[in-house]
Amino acid sequence: MKELHLISFNYPYPPSYGGIIDVYYKIKALSDTGIKIHLHCFVDQIPEIIDQEIKSITKNVFFYRKKKNPFQYFSTIPFAASIRTSDALFQNLMSIKAPILFEGLQTTRIIRQLKDKNDNLYLRFHNNETEYYKGLSSSEKNVFKKLIYKIESLKYADYQKRTLKEFKGVFCLSEKEFNEVDVYSKNAHLIHIFHGNGSVKHLDKKGDYFLFHGDLSISDNRKALEETIGMFKNLPQHQLVVASDRAGEDLKKKISDIGNVSLVPIETTENLHRLFENAHANILLSYQNSGTKVKLFNALYNSRFVIINENITDDRALMDLCHLGSSSDKIRQHIIEIATKSYDENDTRRKVLEKNYSDDAKAEEMVKIIFKD
Repeated sequence: MKELHLISFNYPYPPSYGGIIDVYYKIKALSDTGIKIHLHCFVDQIPEIIDQEIKSITKNVFFYRKKKNPFQYFSTIPFAASIRTSDALFQNLMSIKAPILFEGLQTTRIIRQLKDKNDNLYLRFHNNETEYYKGLSSSEKNVFKKLIYKIESLKYADYQKRTLKEFKGVFCLSEKEFNEVDVYSKNAHLIHIFHGNGSVKHLDKKGDYFLFHGDLSISDNRKALEETIGMFKNLPQHQLVVASDRAGEDLKKKISDIGNVSLVPIETTENLHRLFENAHANILLSYQNSGTKVKLFNALYNSRFVIINENITDDRALMDLCHLGSSSDKIRQHIIEIATKSYDENDTRRKVLEKNYSDDAKAEEMVKIIFKD
């Protein structure tokens, strides 16, 4: 029986945002191959119950509280990593002999204790954290947060360079990150994001609105929405639906003052899929060059046209399924043109996505690498 420890930066249910979507559907796909998963989660509050969806795909689930000490900000270790440490985690890892998969660099603080105990250490490289926090700092308007993100970026520059070499394998999400890791550690593998979509939805030729969806507590998404709203204010004939469960009061007021823009909650996966199905096109923008965003897969599998800028993906095959705009003017032109177009790309997407980006194929590849001995 093949077993695997998986250390997650958070409890992976519900799978409602980028990184945790990859974690949840990766566990599910690995479990489907017959791997027994020992799941370790760092959380703010330990849940009273474990969801059946998690129970059904894991053998054990362990929880550890993230540290609350603000003095961790003064550590030379990145804050997100320094708050995720636990003696109990070490004991639990030692009690069951199995390879260990770390989800993101923020879960790797314990690696110093493990280096001599287990050489089957693997990392899911979710982001080039140096670039990620640099991007957050650039997008953030709050001066204090901007400084915090900048410091975290500098800490990660040294931390990830030292740490990446300690793993037997590093599973990267994108070509860009694969090349960055492979340059100095030579242990990189390209495994695209796990997204949970099985088949491309067959949709008719027309939808009812343009859709922007995302977590609006993140500065990059807020900046992207501001740009999108700016375009639609000058396109009053076209409707924009903004879907998010995390919109501040100032943003709610701003949207309420614009006649052709509306804000709706997501709340459930079913609601999000309904929004996708009824959308004529999706607007996906980012100011961080950090590989393919999971929201792109959701839109391509479940909706019609997709308009992106160059930071949504660096994967040429996926880019070819979208309408790329490198400036606001070009994106605005795509909006105008697509509004009158009929959607007929079901077969094209099916050939590309279902053949090359299935979760099952990615899980099989990971299993071959981790358990090759």
